Amino acid sequence: MSNEIKPNYTLDERGEVCPIPDVDTRRKLKEMKSGEVVEVLIDCALSKKRIPEGVKEVGGEVISIEEIGRSEWRILIKKV
Repeated sequence: MSNEIKPNYTLDERGEVCPIPDVDTRRKLKEMKSGEVVEVLIDCALSKKRIPEGVKEVGGEVISIEEIGRSEWRILIKKV
């Protein structure tokens, strides 16, 4: 299902450690319009947990979290 969703934006946060991916994701969501989708690419396991928790505070809704490689994840988040 998530492969059918085309994100409006991509944040490639691979190589960054917590809290940088979390902060960048929240900042991007604040700039986005309702209904837009951002794809966040991460390789920090802690961010995989923290990003979904933090986006709710800025009006985001996690659509999916999928493993795309060894210790790499793709998180799709919709601005509500």
